[in-house]
Amino acid sequence: MRPLIAALAAPFLVLGATLAVAPPAAAATDVSAVADALEKSPVYVDPAAAGQLTSADTDALTKKIKDADKPVMVAVLPADFPTQDLFTDLRTKTGVVGVYGIRLGDRFDARADHQVMSNQAVRNLTKSVQGEPVKQQLDDFVDTAVRTAKGSAPSSWGAGGGDDGVPVGALIGVGGVVVVGGAGAYALVRRNRRRREAEQREALDKLRVVVDEDITAFGEELDRLDFHPAEAGADDAMRADYERALDAYEKAKQFMAAAQRPEDVRGVTQALEDGRFSLALLAARREGRPLPERRAPCFFDPRHGPSVEDAEWTPPGGAPREVPVCAADAARLRDGQEPMVRTVDAGAGERRPYYDAGPMYGPWAGGYFGGGMLPGLLVGTMLGSMMASPAYASDYGAGYGDFGAGAGYDGGDYSGADFDSSDFGGGFGDGGGGGDFGGGGGDFGGGGF
Repeated sequence: MRPLIAALAAPFLVLGATLAVAPPAAAATDVSAVADALEKSPVYVDPAAAGQLTSADTDALTKKIKDADKPVMVAVLPADFPTQDLFTDLRTKTGVVGVYGIRLGDRFDARADHQVMSNQAVRNLTKSVQGEPVKQQLDDFVDTAVRTAKGSAPSSWGAGGGDDGVPVGALIGVGGVVVVGGAGAYALVRRNRRRREAEQREALDKLRVVVDEDITAFGEELDRLDFHPAEAGADDAMRADYERALDAYEKAKQFMAAAQRPEDVRGVTQALEDGRFSLALLAARREGRPLPERRAPCFFDPRHGPSVEDAEWTPPGGAPREVPVCAADAARLRDGQEPMVRTVDAGAGERRPYYDAGPMYGPWAGGYFGGGMLPGLLVGTMLGSMMASPAYASDYGAGYGDFGAGAGYDGGDYSGADFDSSDFGGGFGDGGGGGDFGGGGGDFGGGGF
């Protein structure tokens, strides 16, 4: 206890003495030590690899990642560090959804959870920094990774520094500063996270009103249909259409009841779109008409049902584009009239078209117009502009054509061992995003480097 008491009484004197008697650095010999460090701080330099990156460079890299509030992690390890299943085991032990870059000796590779960064993006990024000096390589990797990665940093990083090779005595010597600074950073991260959570709850509340209207409208369509599976003329195809429509109605209600985030709404509107097409098939069979082709719902209001044609439409201040429309809106456009556009709450009691009402309506529209169709439809609208930004992808989903997985974890969340191991497995040298260190039998280098 004497050194500790002396450190508290005279930190600067003790700091020099501690540095002088500090024992030789020892290498972290297992993945658990690296994982423990990365849970506390985004950058870890193994004591046996301390010569690769100075303390000042490590601190600058750590600050860059924390300031960006992104789930990007970097480890610098000695060349003889065990490599078998390194990425998979590291991801399992940290449990943090994010991007992992490892400099091992003079070699580098990276992996990431696909919801944070696509496998192709990881491959491209890893390839772009190959062969660079260690400081430049890690700086370039982090600079691009924090711009590309989705999600936010894990809250544990705000609780204090990780094991970055700084002697314990030095930390004690400046303990007061560390405590104050760490507490402030932790409070900031928690405040930002609470703000995002509150914004998402508010967005989900607004979406719930719109989706409940959609579910109610679909239920009323089922009632108006007045179909009975045993009625005269009903065949197996009609009964199958009706059964699919009923299933879609029940799924929509269940998905909405379970929704926790705005992106969860996408599954609801997907189910409703499926159900409306089933009703269109059923109506055609009952009336003896040719079966309709599968088309997107009416762009102006999906409650109008499947579209029947594409028509030119120009949003205020935007460029003309072809949008899928129902028969009624197609006739209105031909007559020079305004279509019947779905309006929603835009705040302050104002109702506006959904594509000009705010970012939270992206997942709702994505369920109806997924598969890459939506970007072309929304170019030049408020919603289209918002969804093109990295901030939107972080808060409301993964982007055009996806709009969130509808389940799972955001970047920086703690998922433990619940992750897609294919994101972290494979052979080294493929550019990242699909391989562990080690080719063939798991050895580092894999022949492709």
